[in-house]
Amino acid sequence: MVPSVNVVVANGSGEILLIRRTDNDNWALPGGAMDLGESLPAAAVRETLEETGIDVEVTGLVGIYTDPRHVILYTSDGEARQEFSVVFTARPLGGVPTPSAESREVHWVSPERIGELAMHRSMRMRINHYLTGGGTPHLG
Repeated sequence: MVPSVNVVVANGSGEILLIRRTDNDNWALPGGAMDLGESLPAAAVRETLEETGIDVEVTGLVGIYTDPRHVILYTSDGEARQEFSVVFTARPLGGVPTPSAESREVHWVSPERIGELAMHRSMRMRINHYLTGGGTPHLG
């Protein structure tokens, strides 16, 4: 089990920052594993900058996701991990959307267009919790 983060970054127009992942070609929120000696909010800021080129400030919590049936198999090294992800909200401070080794595309996407994008069901659920949650964190 490795603690990880995802980040819902919304701009002033309400668009959400999404990446198109290089490993599976799905669209996703920026995020990744927490490093040793790092806090979860610091991991959220670092991962967002690394994957998108956008510097952010964490502003809140969408939820905590620990579904024991959601096991992620990493084909690069064969490692299997049970989901343990904290999803934060953040506001952009600066930067330009820029792809990385983990993101082939980076775009601001309107909530209306998100349904059109290829995305893992767990990622879609996190975004839907953000869009419909009313500020109450999801715990589960």
